Amino acid sequence: MEYLVIALVLLGVLVLAGLGLVVPRLRRRPELPPPPAPPPSVETAPAPVEVEPEAPVLPELEVPEPTAGRLVRLRARLSRSQTALGKGLLGLLSRDRLDDDVWDEVEESLITADVGVEATQEIVARLRERTRVLGTRSPEELRGLLTEELVEALDPGLDRALKRAGRPTVVMVVGVNGSGKTTTCGKIARVLVADGRSVLLGAADTFRAAAADQLATWASRVGAEVVRGPEGADPASVAFDAVRRGIEIEIDTVLVDTAGRLQNKVGLMDELGKVKRVVEKQRQVDETLLVLDATTGQNGLEQARVFTEVVDVTGVVLTKLDGTAKGGIVIAVQRKLGIPVKLVGLGEGPDDLAPFEPKPFVEALLGGDEA
Repeated sequence: MEYLVIALVLLGVLVLAGLGLVVPRLRRRPELPPPPAPPPSVETAPAPVEVEPEAPVLPELEVPEPTAGRLVRLRARLSRSQTALGKGLLGLLSRDRLDDDVWDEVEESLITADVGVEATQEIVARLRERTRVLGTRSPEELRGLLTEELVEALDPGLDRALKRAGRPTVVMVVGVNGSGKTTTCGKIARVLVADGRSVLLGAADTFRAAAADQLATWASRVGAEVVRGPEGADPASVAFDAVRRGIEIEIDTVLVDTAGRLQNKVGLMDELGKVKRVVEKQRQVDETLLVLDATTGQNGLEQARVFTEVVDVTGVVLTKLDGTAKGGIVIAVQRKLGIPVKLVGLGEGPDDLAPFEPKPFVEALLGGDEA
């Protein structure tokens, strides 16, 4: 019995001892402190993206129409002059009897068309004599004789080409107020480009704010450079700079647009002479083109005479010829001044300026067959 009690006691001791060893293992592990929070992230601005500036949008370059045969293509624009001059004359000459009264009417028609009195008398005298000698009666023959006389009156032997005198050829464009000079200057630039020449424009019309901008617009269409100055600058200085620039870049033609002026304003005309003198300190002015409005008729002759005395005009650009019934002004200008009409304007389009050709012009006036 005693042994049983001892055994139970030992068993209990062992059990308790075992529990003492196990219990510590079952205790909860002390809670570890939470891991330190990561430092707040600093957001950095994204690296700037380089954006290339947009290239300026350049106007698309235009290709001017060829100048060869341009007058023939524009002949329909002479319909008003054709009706008044050509058809009227042919109607008179086709009458059954060409007596003194008919010839007086022929003379009156030519004078009304601004051919001029002296030129008209010569044309009628020659035409009357030839019809008498040749006994010409058919409309076709009379038309042929009239064509020959009008072409002869236009002096087809005159040199009408725009001069080309080395690099650069210097061309001054002059004219009265309202003649469309700056627009015509832009069209002349297109004529030169169409003929394969490089062009630089000098905006020497510094009195009219829009003139330089207008010229720059014309130039941009054909890729030409413009030399300009501030508004109110000395025109002679701008013209001088334009020619100097043309020499530097070896341009074919420097085209100088001058301010419009009235031929009876002595100060303005003297200033035009100054522009030419200043330019010629470095380069000769090879060509001076006078822009005349055909609708002014005989008044244009006085304008041309005064300009010729100041700057030695070498050629005439006759604009708005499609808007007048007085196509004979071409003859009058040449006969009175001895200066060839080199270009004629037959519309408002950019390429409606054509090199003047006497025979196609007369044929258009007389209602010739379309080419």
